[in-house]
Amino acid sequence: MSVLNIAEVTKTFSGGTNAVDRFSLDVAGGELVCLLGPSGSGKSTLLRMVGGFEQPTGGRITIDGEDVTHLPPERRPTGMVFQSHALWTHMNVFKNVAFGLRLRRMPAKQIREKVEAVLELVGLAGYGDRMTTQLSGGQQQRVALARSLVLEPKILLLDEPFASLDQHLRERLRDEVRDIQQRLGITTLFVTHGQDEALSMADRIVVIANGRAEQIGRPDAVYRDPKTPFVAGFIGLMNLIEGEVKNGHFIRSEFTTPLPIADGPATLAIRPEALDLTASNAPTARVHRVTDYGSHGLVDLDLADGTRLKSTVANLDLFQAGQGVGLLPRAVAAYRENQQIYRS
Repeated sequence: MSVLNIAEVTKTFSGGTNAVDRFSLDVAGGELVCLLGPSGSGKSTLLRMVGGFEQPTGGRITIDGEDVTHLPPERRPTGMVFQSHALWTHMNVFKNVAFGLRLRRMPAKQIREKVEAVLELVGLAGYGDRMTTQLSGGQQQRVALARSLVLEPKILLLDEPFASLDQHLRERLRDEVRDIQQRLGITTLFVTHGQDEALSMADRIVVIANGRAEQIGRPDAVYRDPKTPFVAGFIGLMNLIEGEVKNGHFIRSEFTTPLPIADGPATLAIRPEALDLTASNAPTARVHRVTDYGSHGLVDLDLADGTRLKSTVANLDLFQAGQGVGLLPRAVAAYRENQQIYRS
């Protein structure tokens, strides 16, 4: 299993904009790391630099200790799967998957054995003679994955490979890809803007904003203990409330809760599942809307100044629009100057 090292990598485009800014990351052998961030955060540019499709302005990229920073894609031990599949429509499935092996002048018998084995691995055994235009979107993405895996790369690079698929197919394919990755033990770097994909697939998540890593950690740690307001707001649903701390209490409109930090402005973060609703003669908020998601209910709430909050509840029948309720946070985090300073 191979190790990927990205050290102080920067990419500056014309005009002086840093798409990636002194980014560093070590990916262990067999690990799947997700680069998670909004559009324009630099995650795909970073992946393309690892694959050799973009050249860094500065920094160093090594695979198993070998410097590949300035090698072209065909000379790197990497395999890349793109969002657009990038299949050749004039070739059948077999020829698409075999293309790279033929460039390596591998014997025909060995090519057939390898292609058939990898098609079986991705669930496409018997599909070799089909044209790619006869396949569904999910099948086409499996062909793209097979085309990369058949070359036996040391590092697998996935650039939002499920973004163009419907939700149910995305969920099924991400489970399949994760199973294949673990079965092969292949070191993988995966780009996505979908938090569900990152949380369900990754050994570690790198949350990226403005070309920099905001936080790196296990999915559960990033979700439960976000270190910056950006991470708190980007991973899962989060109530982020701007307010003031006075005499050990956070205050925003009619809402107040104990917060043992120094007086001054602060941002309070509360997950909807950690915000309980109570009956109150002096309500803190009013119910704006209730939404039934089957497995749980979500109540939208308004403070007196119009601040919108959300609470996850087990029984929606207890709430209706216009109802006054009290708010009781069970767990909070507080931020000041873009850093977490308190967590309960």
